[in-house]
Amino acid sequence: MDNRWRPLALLLAVAAMAAAGAPCVAQPQPSYVQPPPPPPAATPVAPSAGVPWSNLSPEQQRLLSNFGGQWNTLPPERQQTLARGSERWLGMSQEQRDQAQQRFSHWKSLPPDQRQALRSRWQRFQSLPPGEQERVRENFRRFQQLPPERRQMLRDRWHSASPAQRQQMIEHAREMRQTHPGGHAPPVHGGPPPHH
Repeated sequence: MDNRWRPLALLLAVAAMAAAGAPCVAQPQPSYVQPPPPPPAATPVAPSAGVPWSNLSPEQQRLLSNFGGQWNTLPPERQQTLARGSERWLGMSQEQRDQAQQRFSHWKSLPPDQRQALRSRWQRFQSLPPGEQERVRENFRRFQQLPPERRQMLRDRWHSASPAQRQQMIEHAREMRQTHPGGHAPPVHGGPPPHH
């Protein structure tokens, strides 16, 4: 791909993933599938309303310049997705952009069925109440802090477990959380990290 189009392609991918549901993890996965933090608060847009070109910042217009001539012909949902994606991209540090590019490269390399499975897990995560989402995020952060060999051991244990064994692991994790409130419980023994 021509390098001058790479940021735009990445922006579109990030925006599309945000619209379709970014990758998430219902079982241990490498950190590159961890959902990115929510974008900064923006001016709310009605779900069916488009985003007028004039409402975009000059930086967003520059980033989306390839769409400028056809902006008014784009479906409102596409305008909203592009506007949110461009705002998010512009708010990222260079390190975050590099990480996003790596995640996008990995995402493109996945087979369609794996991408769909990740989208489905993300949608399930999005349907959780906010308190449960935060617990999931905290569990994932704790999982990420484990040494790599411990994370791999837990992944292997989870993948080789039967559905009944997985349910037992989840129940054990819940018991540990109740026994050790405040997030001081030891890591889950074989259970999954959060359902992102």
